[in-house]
Amino acid sequence: MRSFSKYLLSPLALTCAVAAAAPSLADESRQVRIAVDVPYPPFEYRDANGELAGFEIDLGNELCRRAELDCEWIVQGWDGIIPGLLARKYDAILSSMRITEARERQVRFSEPYAMSPKVWVARRDAVVDPEDLASLEGMTVGVQRGTTQDTYITGRYREVLDIRRYATADEVALDMESGRLDLAFINYPVAIEALSIQQEDGDFTQVGERINSPESIFGRGNAIAVRPRDEALAATFNEALDEVYADGTFERLMEQYFDYDLRPASRL
Repeated sequence: MRSFSKYLLSPLALTCAVAAAAPSLADESRQVRIAVDVPYPPFEYRDANGELAGFEIDLGNELCRRAELDCEWIVQGWDGIIPGLLARKYDAILSSMRITEARERQVRFSEPYAMSPKVWVARRDAVVDPEDLASLEGMTVGVQRGTTQDTYITGRYREVLDIRRYATADEVALDMESGRLDLAFINYPVAIEALSIQQEDGDFTQVGERINSPESIFGRGNAIAVRPRDEALAATFNEALDEVYADGTFERLMEQYFDYDLRPASRL
C-alpha cells in the first residue's frame, strides 16, 4: 500500500498554503479610488457645503473603514464610468450599478447590496397607462443614457414613444419640471427625491407599478464593480458587506434615506 505521509502538510504549512491561495490585497493596494455618478440623489449628491453625501457615500465610507482601505471618491459621468474603470482612472464603481450579463462581460461584481425599483413618472393630471400603448402615442419620455431604464424603454417602447436620453437623472428631472417631457422612467428613490412624487400636492406622480423585472434587463441588484482581474478587491468588499449586513449597519443606513426595504432578495 502506497504511503501518502510525505505529502501531508504540517498545520503551519497548511495555514500558509491556505492564506497564499486566498485572494488578498497587498499593502500598496489599500488605496482605492471609487467612482460615483453625481448627482443621483439620495444615493449620491453634493450637500450645501459642496461635499459628497448620500446613501452610497455613507455605505462606501463604512465599507472602506471596515476593510481598512484608504478610499478616495472620484466623480465620473455615467456614460464613461465603465471605460474609466477599465482605463484605471479609478479602482471601483459604487454608484447604483446593476449586475447585468452585458456588464459582467466587462467587469467583476461584488455580491449585490441593494435593489431599488424603477418607476414611470407623469404630471399629476395626466391620463397615462404604461400598459396601454395607445395612451402613450406621441408622448416624450426621458431616461438616463446607458442605464437599465434606457435598455427597458428602448426595447419595449421605441415604436411608440419619443425617447430622449440624458447624461444624468438630474437632467431628466429638470426637463420634466420645465414641461419638455411628458414622462420619465427613473429609479424610484430618485423620483421621490428629485420629482417629489410622494407629495400629495406635488406636480408629479408615479403611474403604474414599480418595476424590477425582467432580470435579463434589470439584473440581480446593485453591486460594486471592479476590473475583472481584481478578485481580491471584490472579495474584500464582499467581506465588508457581510459585516454591515450582519450587525444591522446596512439597515440603519438604509432607514436614514429610504422608507422601504432596499435589500436584494439574496440578503433577506
